[in-house]
Amino acid sequence: MVGMRVPLQELLDEVQTAIASGREQEWAARCAAALGLEGIAVSLLRGAELVWFSDETSARLEDVQFMLGQGPGLSADFAFDAAPYQVADVPDLGVEQWPQFAVEIEKLGVEAVFVWPVRVGSVQIGTLTGYRTTPGALTAQQAADGLLVADVLAGQVLAWQPQTPALHDGPGTPGTVDLHRVEVHQATGVLSVRLGVPVAEALIRLRAQAFAAGRPLSEVARKVIDKELPT
Repeated sequence: MVGMRVPLQELLDEVQTAIASGREQEWAARCAAALGLEGIAVSLLRGAELVWFSDETSARLEDVQFMLGQGPGLSADFAFDAAPYQVADVPDLGVEQWPQFAVEIEKLGVEAVFVWPVRVGSVQIGTLTGYRTTPGALTAQQAADGLLVADVLAGQVLAWQPQTPALHDGPGTPGTVDLHRVEVHQATGVLSVRLGVPVAEALIRLRAQAFAAGRPLSEVARKVIDKELPT
């Protein structure tokens, strides 16, 4: 883990300093460590837009859920009456509930996933997802602390104002608030026009291409836009 551990509230108070000094990735990684996790990510709109992540595995975890349309963050029975939504043993539970998701994240070495709501007041705008490469539930304190981290990140999402329009996808810079699926949305529009199908169907087809190829969704989207893939 990055850096020396400090009390969580002190760490949360440092978020603006971390952003100003370009240490967002370090800050996000330390938050993950404080929660007993190995990585965290924030997505909006039921996973449609990834805006913050601490490491490549957490970003890939979100991409897999979005590509497949299944996983803890998108579960139909997702309820935050008792946050977080805990999947303490993904290989055991995931095979039954999210078979394709379980297979894909096994390749990432992820054994446990935890999801907190990212909220503005009572309105949920996204999710904070954390992972571990070992199974096991969170402690009550870790579960409660995750809500604090989610609230701080919600504030950062609301305060975010891009300096210039995002022109392409890609991993971006871990730890920063940014759009990482611009090309996915562009490619969806391209497919919709080329095939004469609704946008929702075009997105399904794009996801299917990425899954069949075993490639990141953003990479396949870029190839569609560049006309390197048949439609």
